[in-house]
Amino acid sequence: MITRRALLATLPAAGLAQSSRPKVAAITTEYRKFSHTQHIVDRFLEGYGWNARHHVPEMDLVSLYVDQKPGGDLSEDRARRFPQMKIYPTIAEALTLGGSKLAVDAVLLIGEHGKYPYNEKRQHLYPRYEFFQEIVKVFESSGRAVPVFNDKHLSWNWEWAREMYDTARRLKFAFMAGSSLPVTYRTPQIEFPYGARVREAVCVAYGGVDSYDFHALETTQCMVERRQGGESGVTWIQAWRGEEVWEAWRKKQLPVDLIEAALCRSHTLKPAREGFNHIFPTFDEMRTIVNRPVVYQYGHADGLVSTMFLMNGLIQDFNFAARVEGRRDPLSTQMYLPMPPARTSLANFFSPLVNNIERMFLTGKPTYPVERTLLTTGLTAGGVESLYQRGKRLETPHLRIAYPGPRESTFWRT
Repeated sequence: MITRRALLATLPAAGLAQSSRPKVAAITTEYRKFSHTQHIVDRFLEGYGWNARHHVPEMDLVSLYVDQKPGGDLSEDRARRFPQMKIYPTIAEALTLGGSKLAVDAVLLIGEHGKYPYNEKRQHLYPRYEFFQEIVKVFESSGRAVPVFNDKHLSWNWEWAREMYDTARRLKFAFMAGSSLPVTYRTPQIEFPYGARVREAVCVAYGGVDSYDFHALETTQCMVERRQGGESGVTWIQAWRGEEVWEAWRKKQLPVDLIEAALCRSHTLKPAREGFNHIFPTFDEMRTIVNRPVVYQYGHADGLVSTMFLMNGLIQDFNFAARVEGRRDPLSTQMYLPMPPARTSLANFFSPLVNNIERMFLTGKPTYPVERTLLTTGLTAGGVESLYQRGKRLETPHLRIAYPGPRESTFWRT
């Protein structure tokens, strides 16, 4: 693992100016208002609120590669306002600062947003894997590697995602990925008890397939990975959509009490009837409110069964519940994001994400396991595949990804 001290010690040999401030390169798909690039890169350039103060990262973002420049592109504006950051025409030049060898100390890979095609399964073919391959080429030709953060899941393609993980291990560079859901506020502000026994967990959320399903899977995984024995991996997954979900509900294949416990944490639950005190919808009312629900249910190797719900029309947030041994009632919380429509403009949940990225760049050690993102990447692809195969249950020996849950939780505390 490359520590900051070891990383800085290599600078003279690499022909870099000696400096106590690491240099960061950003490799992105597009840089426009409200894009992930804007939310992340702007925080590295301008700082952000942290612990009741304005915090400026102890590093310099010195280079930028942008694959697409739509109307409203911000990259040229930021290059003018922050002259230490230069825009380069290729990924290799952004990493070498126009030279022949790696000349930065950390890399942001932000492959989210932009006009990229969809395949027949409606997966958005963002080029995260392709960008990663270009980054690794520079590492290998330079004879050294530096920490990399990959925004959201690793790839829409499972084999590519596994290759990215294996490459990082082979080259021994710090690698972290994922979104803000595991690190944002929680309401109530609870921790999943480390080493607890749990046999069932759910996340009730909203959004689309191959996008917000990943967020919901991360919501569950960052909690249940702390159970007794850590994560054991997933052995099967099955997905339903539309009427199939309600049929599974009627047949008691879904944990209704946990669904209700999660929904009770929602700040956006749509009233079943306006003007009444009791607004929690009945089963029949949910059927009229929810627009084509989606469910992924999957089994872990140690017996835990987890279920993810996308309930568009009913809620617009991410809510977790689990049956934990020793507790009479379900343990439940919400991974809090600003309520729509403020979520897009405020997006302060990117602040804890960037803070965790900073910590990895400075220490050379991930603050949470990339295996979590590898597993949730595989679950996302598996859910999409099961839907594509009309709800077929899929065996997933490739997702037997076991890892210890981190003792230090990284969610944003008030």
